[in-house]
Amino acid sequence: MVNAATAGIARTRQILSTVPDPEIPVLSVLDLGIIRSIEETPDGGLRIEVSPTYSGCPATAMIEADIRTALQNAGFPSVQIVEVLSPPWTSEWISAEGHRKLRDYGISPPTAAATPVCPRCGSADTELISEFGSTPCKALHRCHACLEPFDRFKCI
Repeated sequence: MVNAATAGIARTRQILSTVPDPEIPVLSVLDLGIIRSIEETPDGGLRIEVSPTYSGCPATAMIEADIRTALQNAGFPSVQIVEVLSPPWTSEWISAEGHRKLRDYGISPPTAAATPVCPRCGSADTELISEFGSTPCKALHRCHACLEPFDRFKCI
């Protein structure tokens, strides 16, 4: 049964699906799996629990500001954002849609496989170039089949 509260939560999720991660803008905060909970408050506002991808992530403050702005612009009178550190975020929380978006964007999504698959050509004939990619959550790899470099989202 849909009531005002569940309709508000569904609307909130739809709005959050448009808030991009500043470091990987193809992913929304929902795709990334950092939204832990959404609750409506008695005053018609929202309480959002967010887990940073890692302690000290430089994008955390920007993500929280972007969430607050998007929800306030949508008419929510107050938005409380609570940072939740335990349990810590894990790359396993990235949605299936998030994995697809990463691949389409040219980033190999996190997997348990030791060798990543090239997001451009699909080859598993790849090598690690550097543990450090364009952001702290990515490592730089190269594909031997198509010879293209690519980022792999680290398993965290």
